[in-house]
Amino acid sequence: MKRATTIKENYEFRRMYAKGKSGVSPCLVIYCRPNHRGHNRLGITVSAKLGHAVVRNRIRRRLREIYRLNQPRLKQGYDVVLVGRMRAVSADYQELERAFLHVCEKLSLLEKTV
Repeated sequence: MKRATTIKENYEFRRMYAKGKSGVSPCLVIYCRPNHRGHNRLGITVSAKLGHAVVRNRIRRRLREIYRLNQPRLKQGYDVVLVGRMRAVSADYQELERAFLHVCEKLSLLEKTV
């Protein structure tokens, strides 16, 4: 499986926070914005307030894997930023995935299935 194209620059994250649509759940926040590139780009942020590096990296790995497995269901041509929240520390994988899919549905990021 090909690696996801990522958002790395600070100005891109700031633009997403300022101009992107957002959806909120207790575990995560998703910001999305059309990018006119034909493919999705992913950015993940986790605050230092959530814990030490091991905890933050575990949340990042889980969010990246959830995105990777659900990427075929997502509409293409969007920048997506996932922000881990405090509840993500104690949430199991299934709870994070349910929250991700629920917020994607609210933001109309999921493709219509026939």
